[in-house]
Amino acid sequence: MNSSNSNLETRSLLDELSTFNKGGLFDFGHPLVNRIAESFVKAAGIGAVQAVSREAYFTAIEGTGIDNAGGMPPEISATKKNRLHGLRGETSGKSIEAMVKNTGKESFQWGLAAGLYSGLTYGMKEARGTHDWKNSAVAGAITGATLALTQDDSSHEQIVQCAITGAAISTAANLLRGIF
Repeated sequence: MNSSNSNLETRSLLDELSTFNKGGLFDFGHPLVNRIAESFVKAAGIGAVQAVSREAYFTAIEGTGIDNAGGMPPEISATKKNRLHGLRGETSGKSIEAMVKNTGKESFQWGLAAGLYSGLTYGMKEARGTHDWKNSAVAGAITGATLALTQDDSSHEQIVQCAITGAAISTAANLLRGIF
């Protein structure tokens, strides 16, 4: 046995986890593609957890019989509109199928946002030679508009609002990066 085989055999889980963020998940041969894929996968996972957690929360609240008059803040009751639709099927199989479908859609949206934003900021940094608030604003606007287009009933006004919001949030995050 050579030393490289014995080194691989003695690596612990802690060693693997400590190098996780350093090496990346993928190696497609180009840093832009690697960055987009890694951002997509990580954010899609977070989106899935968020969607399932939200549904579990509202299912638990409904099970306790709490309604808006019972003390639930209006901003929380308003988010019930964003629940996974179709979960009250005739059978538990239909409910699970609806949950998987809707969780997949939300995961895709989260992954799309992260992958697109990450790829755009990286590409603009490489093209312009600098990473500044302008890159963030453009990437945020394009990402916001794209996310608006994933909605079932997106209007021109919603697309513009999402583009403006995306630009504002990403620009603020870029400008505030050094403060926190």
